[in-house]
Amino acid sequence: MLDGMAALGWLHPRRRFATARSVLAGEASAEAARKSSQELEEFGERAEEAPPKEAEAPEFPVAGDEKAAAFFDLDNTVMQGAALFHFGRGLYKRKFFQRRELARFAWQQTWFRLAGIEDPEHMQDARDSALSIVKGHRVAELMSIGEEIYDEYMAERIWPGTRALAQAHLDAGQKVWLVTAAPVETATIIARRLGLTGALGTVAESVNGVYTGKLVGEPLHGPAKAEAVRALAAAEGLDLARCAAYSDSHNDIPMLSLVGHPYAINPDTKLRKHARAREWRLRDYRTGRKAAKVGIPAAAGVGAVAGGTAAAIALHRRRH
Repeated sequence: MLDGMAALGWLHPRRRFATARSVLAGEASAEAARKSSQELEEFGERAEEAPPKEAEAPEFPVAGDEKAAAFFDLDNTVMQGAALFHFGRGLYKRKFFQRRELARFAWQQTWFRLAGIEDPEHMQDARDSALSIVKGHRVAELMSIGEEIYDEYMAERIWPGTRALAQAHLDAGQKVWLVTAAPVETATIIARRLGLTGALGTVAESVNGVYTGKLVGEPLHGPAKAEAVRALAAAEGLDLARCAAYSDSHNDIPMLSLVGHPYAINPDTKLRKHARAREWRLRDYRTGRKAAKVGIPAAAGVGAVAGGTAAAIALHRRRH
C-alpha cells in the first residue's frame, strides 16, 4: 500500500486526498472480503436455494481458469433496489431511529436522485447521519439483524437472470464476488445466501466488537470499487483481462473498465450509451416499464448510503 500511496504524490492535494481515501477503502474492503471468504470456506456455507437454470448464461466463462473471476455490483444488478434502503427499512422497523431521522434520510435520498451528482458537503452529512445510528451498537447484533432483514425484504428481490450469470461462473470453477457500497457484513450475508465466494463492501471500524461511527477510507463507490477489485485481484493472483464485471450504473465504469469482460446489466442511460460505444455486452432483466425509468439517477454510492439509512451498518470488524 505504501508504494501505491507514494505514487499519488504528483496529484493536486485535494485530488490526492480523495484518491488516497479510495485506495484505503478499496484495500480495506479487499482484506475484509478475503477474510470472510475464508470463513465461509471453513464452515462449508452454501446457497440456501438452487439458482434458476433457465436464465441466460454468459458465453465465455472458461472452465478451470484459475486466473479468472467475476465481480458483480449489487443494487439493481443482482437485486432489485438498494440493499441499504431495505436494510434501513428493517432498522426503522426495529426502532433504531425516529421518524424525524427517517424524514431527513428521505430528503437526502431525494436530493441525490434528482441532482444526480455527489456534492462533498451532502455526502459528508449523509455519512455522518447514517453512521450515528449504529455508533455504539455491537457488530454481532447488526449481523443477526441483517440475516432477518435479508429474509424479510431482500430474498425475493434477487434478479433470476443475474443470479444465473453468477452461477455460470461458479460452475466454471471461478470465484464470484459482490462489489457494493453497502456495508461489507450486509454484502457478505447476501453473498453467502446466494452461494457466492464473498463480498467487497464499505468498511467501517469497530473496537472490541462495537462500532465507532467511523469509516475506513470512504464508501466503496466509483473509483473505490475499482481499487477494491484491483487489490483483491492482486492478492488472489487474478488476471483482470480474463475477469468479468457486471453493473447497472455509470458510476461503476472504472470497475467495468478494469476487466476484459465488462457487462452492463439493467443499465442506466449513461452506462448504456458508454457500453454501446465500446461494444460491451448488455443484459436487461427489467420489465418494459421499469426499463423506461433508467434515465432517473440511481441512489448510487453515498446517495444510497444516505437514502437507505444504510451506511447504517457501514461495517467491518476492525480490532484494535
